[in-house]
Amino acid sequence: MSHSPKRGMFLGRFQPFHNGHDAVVRAIAPEVDELIIAVGSAQYSHTLRDPFTAGERIMMITRALEDLPLTKYVLPIEDIEQNALYVAHICRLTPPFDVIFSNNPLVIRLFQEAGIAVQRVPPVDRGHLWGTKIRELMIQGEEWRRYVPPKVAEVIDEIDGITRLRQIAETDQLLK
Repeated sequence: MSHSPKRGMFLGRFQPFHNGHDAVVRAIAPEVDELIIAVGSAQYSHTLRDPFTAGERIMMITRALEDLPLTKYVLPIEDIEQNALYVAHICRLTPPFDVIFSNNPLVIRLFQEAGIAVQRVPPVDRGHLWGTKIRELMIQGEEWRRYVPPKVAEVIDEIDGITRLRQIAETDQLLK
């Protein structure tokens, strides 16, 4: 008798996909047969908070995890501003899943209320492995590459992401 595959979901903005995200995916991989990586806030790009497009983030994640022997679905998920409908919105856009991995209190609450299993993810060096901090290092011309998988740094170079981020930062400062 074969068991049905256990499919999990890991949801994030991944601006950019960093070593903390990578460590979480590699830690939860043995617990699932398949993993959906949901790229949230997919409609946003070219802002300080969300500089990279959903397509660019999908490239980062796909390349960073290509060595991981696990079936992965990396999918863009646009935000909706209605929390009560959020879980149904996600379920409509993804393959069915058995468990969501998250530390986000709102995400945990919404999925628990919908009767979907939630597993907290292991915290990883939040002092440095934090998208906001990594984007600040990029803007300031400081060392950021050590905080992202090498394949992610390649994608950021390929799309000239640092120049984009610095231009956005200049524009945003003028608008303050």
